[in-house]
Amino acid sequence: MASRDEVECWLTDMDGVLVHENQALPGAPELIRQWQDQGTEFLVLTNNSIFTPRDLSARLRQSGLHVPEERIWTSALATADFCASQMPGGSAFVIGEAGMTTALHEAGFIMTETAPDYVVVGETRNYSFEAITKAVRLIRDGARFIVTNPDATGPSAEGVLPATGAIAAMIEKATGKQPYVVGKPNPMMFRSAMNRIGAHSENTGMIGDRMDTDVQAGIEAGLHTVLVMTGISDQAEIDKYPFRPSEVIAGVHELLHTEPYEVEI
Repeated sequence: MASRDEVECWLTDMDGVLVHENQALPGAPELIRQWQDQGTEFLVLTNNSIFTPRDLSARLRQSGLHVPEERIWTSALATADFCASQMPGGSAFVIGEAGMTTALHEAGFIMTETAPDYVVVGETRNYSFEAITKAVRLIRDGARFIVTNPDATGPSAEGVLPATGAIAAMIEKATGKQPYVVGKPNPMMFRSAMNRIGAHSENTGMIGDRMDTDVQAGIEAGLHTVLVMTGISDQAEIDKYPFRPSEVIAGVHELLHTEPYEVEI
């Protein structure tokens, strides 16, 4: 596990680390610019599978963060990557949005409601009882059950919303089949992200705001883990867990160079 001065590649969570309610957090635009100026390999990660990287890049731009779409890695991309590695050219029935269906299409998958290889459950704001019923029947008939991320709730301006994990729990109860969950805290999401940029665990750092997903998965993947306090974690939250991140900082502004640095031309 690298110390910070040995880190050559970075993975960073998005919400609570770089942005909060569509506002860039202090130091985030400068950190992205610093990585780009230095030619540092990095990816911005999110467990949200609703949006495509292009959508997310546009949303981040509105927040003042210029992150190219090829620098964004979602649980939908990681899920499509996993399914394609397991069954190239396979088929899937999807409960989810464009982020998930686009990722599977680009991975060479066919969307079908007839004897699919996989039932993939991702984030959506339009869950239907009909689609959930179809998913249950297909899984009971032998389709493999895949879930993009385990988050049971998600945020909204009005309060929490039921999220992927809650819908997956209902399907699991009805089928008696446990899903394979690709997103954080499964370290597979980090491994697929590192493969995307040619990074190795011994020189990669992970920045996150959650002990139960970002830090846990980062430790299990052998990464240098940085917990920021701009998201949901406080000292009481840290103390609940038997593991510790490599370092705890107030926010990503602490990762900025305070001295001039040379950029290789």
